[in-house]
Amino acid sequence: MFPRTDVGGLSLSRMIIGTNWLAGYSHRSSSADEMIKARHATKDTIVPMLKTFLDRGVDTIMAPFGQTPPICDAIKEAEDITGRGMIMVDTPVINVDDNASARREAEQTVKACAARGAKVCLIHHYSAEQLVNKNRRQITRLDDYTKMIRDAGMIPGLSAHMPELVIYSDENGYDVETYIQIYNCMGFLMQVEIEAVAAIIRSARHPVMTIKPMAAGRTTPFVGLNFSWATIRDCDMVTVGCFNEAEAAEDVEISLAALERRAPDIAGRNSPAKDQAVLKNQ
Repeated sequence: MFPRTDVGGLSLSRMIIGTNWLAGYSHRSSSADEMIKARHATKDTIVPMLKTFLDRGVDTIMAPFGQTPPICDAIKEAEDITGRGMIMVDTPVINVDDNASARREAEQTVKACAARGAKVCLIHHYSAEQLVNKNRRQITRLDDYTKMIRDAGMIPGLSAHMPELVIYSDENGYDVETYIQIYNCMGFLMQVEIEAVAAIIRSARHPVMTIKPMAAGRTTPFVGLNFSWATIRDCDMVTVGCFNEAEAAEDVEISLAALERRAPDIAGRNSPAKDQAVLKNQ
């Protein structure tokens, strides 16, 4: 079963199920987005993948669940089939305007996350980064929103695509138990050098949820996952997006092999010339 870590007193699998390749966010092209949405328009194609993960002890899933009803339906069915619960990490976009009406709207958004069953709530980077003051090294009014999350019974965190959010959060002692950080061997979507983000992750006060380990398909699972697991701490996590249950099984095996320092037990790739010596040795 997959290794686990602790976030704010809650046990999470160190592999997190990502959902871009279920919701239609390919980071590749509009046609790829439409392919994903056509494939996963209902829960029926998502449930087998979630069951594959749950059978291997990967029970943590991340999404903006308010925007992805089929994923929510699939979670419930996978839980019923396996008898295992899933831990939902919600990443809602909230209204962070500085007025009473916006705060009421934000509070309702946060309460909706809890009502859907989320245990961890990470303010979406689109919202959180509107609050950043680089000159003062602060995230203004962040405590307003983390208190809303606490009051709703969830563990607060930050979706921090901007790596400074991790630094400012730790420096100011904000009520944050974990953070998302983009981290991959390609530097894809990373705002500073890979080495700089690696150093931020290593010195972070709380466990880090790394995302996009395969750079949205720009590197292979073997390369991307081995890099991530080799360069993060034992408390940190890797969020993995898959298109189907076969990819889920491969990614779990590659990851376990990386953590156990062995070769993964996976099939080789196909080729028209199957007698090549290099292919036989895969």
